Amino acid sequence: MLQMLGAGVSLPGIVAAKCGAHVILSDSAEIPLCLENSRRCCELNDLPGVPVVGLTWGEISPELRSLPPVDIILGSDVFYEPEDFEDVLVTLSFLLKRNPSGQFWTTFQERSSDWTIETLLNKWNLQCTDVPLDIFHANKKHLAGSTLPGNCSIQMMIVTARTKM
Repeated sequence: MLQMLGAGVSLPGIVAAKCGAHVILSDSAEIPLCLENSRRCCELNDLPGVPVVGLTWGEISPELRSLPPVDIILGSDVFYEPEDFEDVLVTLSFLLKRNPSGQFWTTFQERSSDWTIETLLNKWNLQCTDVPLDIFHANKKHLAGSTLPGNCSIQMMIVTARTKM
């Protein structure tokens, strides 16, 4: 089972579903348009049965508690605003405590070298492993032929529950 956290247009979740994964898409419960957007993207991709759930990061809601155990949680650029970092990690901590072998795979654009989640990972008993993009040949300036201006620093990491020692 795979869950997409902060699904947005749902592209990673839709690709996973098209590849045969059992997927749950989630986005802000406070922005119904986001949820409708995810549902519409599923319909347009012939995936009308993919569940779309409204969650509020940092809130242990009935919707969050009712989710089935997940093996992989995907998040694309959920570490966008520093004021949301802890709420994202609270939600992840809850999900990963329920499934200790689960993993959160995320990519994000590094917007400031001053922003870090290290202290918050420790606080919520989580750990992360950085994934070097060169193993995917994705560390090039013009990835996938893009000629967009700027030199963005994209990071990938896998967050898991800290194992007890």
